[in-house]
Amino acid sequence: MSFRLRVLALVALVAVIATTVTAWLTLRQASQQVTESADAQRQDIETITEELTAYGVTHGTWEGAAVLVDELGFRTGQRIRLVTDFGEVVVDTDTLAGRTARAVDSPPLQINPRPSLELPAGIVDPAALIQITLDEIDTYRSGTLLAACLTRGGFGVRVIGGPYGVPRHEPDFTADPARQPSEEDAVNNCHDFATVPDGQRDQDAERLDQCRAVALSRLALPEGSPAPDGVVDGVPGRFFGRRQELVACLAQQFEDRTAEYAPVPLLVQLGAVDDDPAAPLSTGPVLAAAALVAALAIAGSLLLSRRVLRPVRALTSASGRLGAGDLSERVPVVGRDELAGLARSFNRMADSLQRGEERQRRLVADVAHELRTPLANLRGYLEALKDGVVAPEPELFASLHEEAVLQQRIVDDLQELALAEAGTLIYHRSRVDLGELLEICRAAHQGVAEAADVRLTASGAGAGAGYVHADPDRLRQVLGNLVGNALRATPAGGSVSLTATRAGGWAVVTVADTGTGIAPEHLPHVFDRFWRGDPARGRATGGSGLGLAIARQIVTDHGGTITVDSSPGAGTRFTIRLPG
Repeated sequence: MSFRLRVLALVALVAVIATTVTAWLTLRQASQQVTESADAQRQDIETITEELTAYGVTHGTWEGAAVLVDELGFRTGQRIRLVTDFGEVVVDTDTLAGRTARAVDSPPLQINPRPSLELPAGIVDPAALIQITLDEIDTYRSGTLLAACLTRGGFGVRVIGGPYGVPRHEPDFTADPARQPSEEDAVNNCHDFATVPDGQRDQDAERLDQCRAVALSRLALPEGSPAPDGVVDGVPGRFFGRRQELVACLAQQFEDRTAEYAPVPLLVQLGAVDDDPAAPLSTGPVLAAAALVAALAIAGSLLLSRRVLRPVRALTSASGRLGAGDLSERVPVVGRDELAGLARSFNRMADSLQRGEERQRRLVADVAHELRTPLANLRGYLEALKDGVVAPEPELFASLHEEAVLQQRIVDDLQELALAEAGTLIYHRSRVDLGELLEICRAAHQGVAEAADVRLTASGAGAGAGYVHADPDRLRQVLGNLVGNALRATPAGGSVSLTATRAGGWAVVTVADTGTGIAPEHLPHVFDRFWRGDPARGRATGGSGLGLAIARQIVTDHGGTITVDSSPGAGTRFTIRLPG
């Protein structure tokens, strides 16, 4: 089956399956949306009731609650209405929005900001329980009056939990720590306003004593006798009574005595009668859309197959010609999609192959150029010696031996470069002290530098240059090549400096000289095979022209980089960056 038919069959199958499962997915999605809507509704109810309750507890009044209700309505999207138990409307978001208040048909939710007294179980003395209740009544009255006064004055209120379930109120100046004298006076007035008259406390004490009379009974128990079940034991001769009845009475008295000062419980009503109900799900448009999608998918598969096959055919043809040896073959790139990316990748591959072929040809030509003349010279001298044309003098043999050694070095460097570029060059890595390595390199070349009247220095030893994980012999080979080149390029009286520093997570080694420099047009070719700084490609120095190419490959194999900067007449700087 052709590719076009396979694409058509696949797209048609997908379209049919999509059409078949559309109804099931639609029902599943609708059910999920209903569930999520119900969860969101419950979350909105919890948020509204919790924040409104917290407002009543904190401020001790419902004054100013309209701002919070309006904000909750905007945040949840709910219509919120607060009413008292008698039907009096406290705040309605419809009214706040300037609309006529709509009727409500949802069941109301109660908000009760009043605290409940929680007496500790460990206290059994009736007098102590009554004293705690009396103190908590005073605390809640004063705190509620203070909070309401502060709220009316526009001041912040902070609530701290009390030990018996009754909150403590105090001013909150976090938002405005620098207060004006007039504000201080207003806060002090609120504290004075919150003071409960002494007569009120006496009335509270009388009502609480009634709990003692109701809940306690005088029981004459002999000294040391066990207490009856359900009563609280005490010191013989004191009252014994039922603690549970006393605690219940005190809690009720707390509620009754603070009701006048506490914010009244409210009913929260959400929504309205004329809110739009959820629209019923219509399957007709869904099925029509599914059928349209199926038709478009089948029709589009034909266009897709043509769009895909055209560049594929071009790639197939081009790859065949490339395999036959035509490295100049390229494919046209149209668009920015994946197929265009594939075409660009193919062209990059062809470019790389062509560049590799050109490099190989240049390498062969360079090798032939390097070896042809010296080998011809060697052959000529040997034939002359054989024919007796040239006298066999020691100086001649020394010159021929030096030339043979140079050719052997070129061959060895070529082999080493080939191993490095193939990734098979062996490295023995260890922890290398860069400062020590520079000092060794300086000492090794000091004799040559002195003979050339060039000052050779190394800095970085013991100066925190740090360590790298590398092959020390290969690094010395790289530095030796750079230093040797620098010494040959530097005239008498010049200098060559070796420096090791750190930059971030990298170790940076520089070899700088004050030599003749490199022309800008030659800088891109510095690391090419058989490139020499001497335009005449002079051989007097004995260089093979492969040292910098080998150095770059060694540094690259260590995960680093090597770069060069140079100015003619000012000198050259090679910079090596190795991971630290």
